Amino acid sequence: MSDLMIRTGRREDVGAVLEFWQHAAEGTDRHDSPEKVRALIDRDPEALFLAELEGELAGTVIAGWDGWRAHLYRLAVHPRLRRRGIATALLAAAGERFAAFGAFRADAMVLHENTLAHRVWGAAGYAPQPQWARWVKPLSE
Repeated sequence: MSDLMIRTGRREDVGAVLEFWQHAAEGTDRHDSPEKVRALIDRDPEALFLAELEGELAGTVIAGWDGWRAHLYRLAVHPRLRRRGIATALLAAAGERFAAFGAFRADAMVLHENTLAHRVWGAAGYAPQPQWARWVKPLSE
């Protein structure tokens, strides 16, 4: 897709990204806020990747690096633009970022019920690790 542009998100993109996630990201955490997305951008300005097609936000992925592991969150593509290689392009950009850090593996947060996403992640070479479970503790309500 030659007219697809991948770039990092900026503070001025926060409102559009939050609105986009409401429509394109299944199971979106309703605790999202402009402050939290701005904090992500301020802390790691290269973590949020945006895909744009003809000036329109078409997809996102957060490629987080904590100095030890590579983590992927919020891979989302606009529903009417799916199956055009946008997720593949976003994951390639994330992979390049991780390779520059010397990361040897990336993990992704994928909802069990999001079977559409399972196909995308599987096609990209990712697989679930059944021997591990994610343990969480809410830090605030």
